[in-house]
Amino acid sequence: MSSRTDPKVVVLMGGPSAEREVSLSSGRECAAALRGEGFEVVELDAGPDLAARLSELTPCTVFNALHGRWGEDGCVQGMLEWLHIPYTHSGVLASATAMEKERTKAVYAAAGLPTVPSQLATAAEVRARHVMEPPYVVKPFNEGSSVGVYIVHEASNGPPQLSPDMPETVMVERYAPGRELTTTVMGDRALGVTDILSDGWYDYDAKYKAGGSRHVIPADIPAEIEELCLSHALTAHRVLGCRGISRTDFRWDESRGVDGLVLLETNTQPGMTPTSLSPEQAAHAGMGFGQFCRWIVEDASCDR
Repeated sequence: MSSRTDPKVVVLMGGPSAEREVSLSSGRECAAALRGEGFEVVELDAGPDLAARLSELTPCTVFNALHGRWGEDGCVQGMLEWLHIPYTHSGVLASATAMEKERTKAVYAAAGLPTVPSQLATAAEVRARHVMEPPYVVKPFNEGSSVGVYIVHEASNGPPQLSPDMPETVMVERYAPGRELTTTVMGDRALGVTDILSDGWYDYDAKYKAGGSRHVIPADIPAEIEELCLSHALTAHRVLGCRGISRTDFRWDESRGVDGLVLLETNTQPGMTPTSLSPEQAAHAGMGFGQFCRWIVEDASCDR
């Protein structure tokens, strides 16, 4: 623990998105870790009075522990730019681009990164017919944490009956079989590759409930696949314009070798809960949770 008191950090958490509970958990963990590192910390549940509250608190830095729309898609980042408050993680453009999955894939493609075919469609179209030959995946085009994901198998009797709260526009993506791998990038360094093992789809519960999944790090994969994951994650971080930390998720079909590795998405604000992947990868790289949070704060800046 530091013997001095470092500048005031406001940890933004909660907010209005579908990932509110995950954000609250992330925020509490990060706030406790930063206090342990000697920072003066204020926990702030982000609401409609956020700009006014930040102006009152006058933080030296904002630790953005929000997840999902509004907190992760460039909106809060734009507010913090306007208030001239340094903040953690990616800036406005990278946040907005990475949150919209189809735009992310367009950036990947331009950089030569491997993906699977996908298209945007309306929820009504998806409910009415197979807009792509099964198997395929339907997901909101701008959500995270596997919120609202449907897998349509080859044996499916018909198109998926999406829930009424699905957004009007969704992404339909060719199902990528294989193992779930992920790599965290911290600045200009890829921390490692984790193999995520779960019973069935790596959904919201598998990600955030205790015992929902098992993380193997380092992943038991061929060296060439590990090297590709590290390299591709660094490239994705760079071409999307990410700052601080990001985490890129992959699928790897072992039967196809290197051709079976594809990128799914890049998360500009990875979860920081007890079961989250990025803190585990930092620990594997020799960095404790408090030290990891300190690095993120010290890396914070404004785009301007």
